[in-house]
Amino acid sequence: MKVDVIGDIHGCFAELNQLIEKLGYKASLNGTYRHPAGRQLAFVGDAPDRGPDSLSVLRLLFSMQDAGNLSYSPGNHCNKLYRYFLGNHVQIAHGLETTIAEWKALPLKEQEIFRKRYKKFYEALPLYQQFDNELVVAHAGIRENMIGQPISKKISSFVLYGDVTGGFHPDGRPVRRDWAKHYNGKQWVVYGHTPTSEPYFMNRTVNIDTGCVFGGALSAFRYPEKTIVSVPSRQPFEPDRFHHYV
Repeated sequence: MKVDVIGDIHGCFAELNQLIEKLGYKASLNGTYRHPAGRQLAFVGDAPDRGPDSLSVLRLLFSMQDAGNLSYSPGNHCNKLYRYFLGNHVQIAHGLETTIAEWKALPLKEQEIFRKRYKKFYEALPLYQQFDNELVVAHAGIRENMIGQPISKKISSFVLYGDVTGGFHPDGRPVRRDWAKHYNGKQWVVYGHTPTSEPYFMNRTVNIDTGCVFGGALSAFRYPEKTIVSVPSRQPFEPDRFHHYV
């Protein structure tokens, strides 16, 4: 099993294509990618919102899903877009407004086609992914005692939002505990959700959200090599957006 796990994309379609090609994947006729050595792509979620081209990112994922080779763990932004498309009341902020603006620029008929396709896409996704009992991919992480257990609201909340305290930073971001410091599982857990300037390795976990949409980089964790491959962002650098682990 050889897997390349890509971090939070957030609408950075150009960087995504550049990273996939840098990893050695070749475009196929069905609009997806294949690796000559049989490697597999996986994603930690949060494909849409904030960046310049969320719909193109999502269409690529739709094509991969149609081709039967998508390994994708949804993030909190994915969940929020799904709830919006269901007609639920959600706050159109924190990046969702960029995806909605792209979507509303489509002709009405295409808007409805895209809305239905996204709902189908989201409803088919597992909350998190396991590969041969060696590797777990979960958007904001997962504790070892949650892996393999029946999905509950507590597990869903942890995987989508992380180990939140209920408090908030002055800029409105939720305060999160560093759950990885206490991880003792045998499986590697690859996650994202919290932008950091460099991939954060702790125990058998790695946060690979290197803040592409905030001017950092788009990164992939290669397993079993346990190495990082990155491409630089094309977005403006926003230093205040990055979390610093202590």
